[in-house]
Parts: sequence; structure tokens; C-alpha cells
Amino acid sequence: MAEQEVTYHVPVLLKESVDGLNIGKGGCYVDVTFGGGGHSREILSRLDASGHLYSFDQDADAERNADGFDREKFTFVRSNFRFLKSFMKYHGIEQIDGLLADLGVSSHHFDDSGRGFSFRFDGILDMRMNQRGGKTAADVVNTYDEKRLADILYLYGELKQSRRIAAAIVKARQEKKIDKTDDFIGIISPFFRSEREKKDMAKVFQALRIEVNHEMDALRDMLRGATEMLKPGGRLVVISYHSLEDRIVKNLMKTGNVDGKEDKDFFGRVNTPFRLVNRQVIVPSPDEMAKNPRSRSAKLRIAEKI
Repeated sequence: MAEQEVTYHVPVLLKESVDGLNIGKGGCYVDVTFGGGGHSREILSRLDASGHLYSFDQDADAERNADGFDREKFTFVRSNFRFLKSFMKYHGIEQIDGLLADLGVSSHHFDDSGRGFSFRFDGILDMRMNQRGGKTAADVVNTYDEKRLADILYLYGELKQSRRIAAAIVKARQEKKIDKTDDFIGIISPFFRSEREKKDMAKVFQALRIEVNHEMDALRDMLRGATEMLKPGGRLVVISYHSLEDRIVKNLMKTGNVDGKEDKDFFGRVNTPFRLVNRQVIVPSPDEMAKNPRSRSAKLRIAEKI
């Protein structure tokens, strides 16, 4: 089982994030991003028979990684984490002692050419985390109007040349449907300087992936649900990888809402349901970054429910 997990995905900031949960042996915890099961396995190792872990993932490949886990104290939930509250109530859980989220895309997805997450391989432009339904990246690039495409590239990829790229996509699809990774790369690559090509290409693919999977909306919904479900003293532990998601997490932990709007009392103190455990983000050690390049952009934030 351990060998399968390493192949699928190497967990980032494993000790730091699970330590951040401040686990009680008999507590109820949630890992909303099961993936290869690395974080879940570590959480379970710290629970006794009276504790329980619920792990979410909407991907079929991730569900297979749950085979062999101790079902006496582990429950796998095949769902998007935005439905956290609904599924926990379905299982009879009203409050939890801690929640961990590793928001990064699994290395398994980037390495699977059939999923279309990476520009390193030619394949179908899919990018769906849940392949049971929903629009694909090909649907987005072939059906969205020019303005909507430009907005996605600018908001989710932070690309300054978003309008020019969107115009090129619309022009190209009039001649031929864009459904393969290499075809798409051929359209957008002329806009990037050679020294920045990989970074800018990654931003384009990130923008499409976020749109296809509604990642920002799902994150907001999950964080709201976690805020309501955490017990006083419960921990919220989140690993983020880009500024868009990190900003939402930071807002929630500092102000109690995902928009970052401060509600202050008479004395000017911010009314928030959280206490920051680490005021500065925790980042991977140089050794971890060297062993796992995916960890280089990771930021860990921890907050405690008041």
C-alpha cells in the first residue's frame, strides 16, 4: 500500500500539517483531499479505536488508494469537498475536531497523459477531477466566448496577455476543434518568451483546470462548512500552492469570512471565530523541496476555532 501511495503522490509538509491538527486520540477528523492517502495514513496512526477519520476525494483513482484502510476508524467519501457539511451530516457527524486540506493537484494527475492536466504530454484536454460528469477543458476552449476566456486566463492564471491569447484560441477553433494538448500548446506557445515558456504555460493550464473544476467556489464552500463544523479548539490546517487559493484561506482565518471583510467590535478588534496558530506561513524545508519539487510553492496555514 505504501509503495502505491508514493507512486501516486508524495504528501507535502506531512509532519508539519498533521502536527498542526493537534490530534486527540479519540477525536473526529476530516482529510478533504485524500489523494494517495499519505496525510490520512499519518492521521490514522495517531488515533485509537475510539477515533475516526473521514477522507474526501472525488477521483476514482484516489478511491482505489483507500483499499486496505482500517474501516473501523476510517470512512472514504467519494465527493467534492464542497459538500463537506452535507456528507458529514449524512454520516451523523455534527462537529469535528480538525480538518486538513492539501489543495495541490496530485502528481499522479500531472503524470497521467490521459487526463490532460499537464503540457508535458499530448492527450485529450480533459482536466476534470471527477470524470463522471461536467465540462472538460476542451469544452471551455471551444465554446466560451473571447471575453470569458480572457477573464479566466487573467483571473485564474494572472496572465497579462490574456486577451491576445483568448483571441488566438477563438480564431484557431474556427478552423479546427481544439481537443488535444499539443494542438492547444501550438496555439498559445507563440505568446511566451522561451525563458518563461514553462511557467506561463503552467499558468494557462492552471486557469483552465480551476475553471473546469470550479476550484475557487468549491474552496469557499468547504471553508464555510469547516468553520461551522469545527468544535471550539478544533484545528483548520490548509496547504495552498498559488496566490488565489492562499488569499481565500488567509482571509477566512484572519477575518472569519472568505472575502476578508473585517467586522470589528467597539474597541476595534476583529470579530473572528479563529485564532491563528502560525502567524507566518510554514514552508517546506530545503531538503523536502529538493526531494519533492512539487512542494516548492506550498504554504501551510493553521488556525484554531475559538
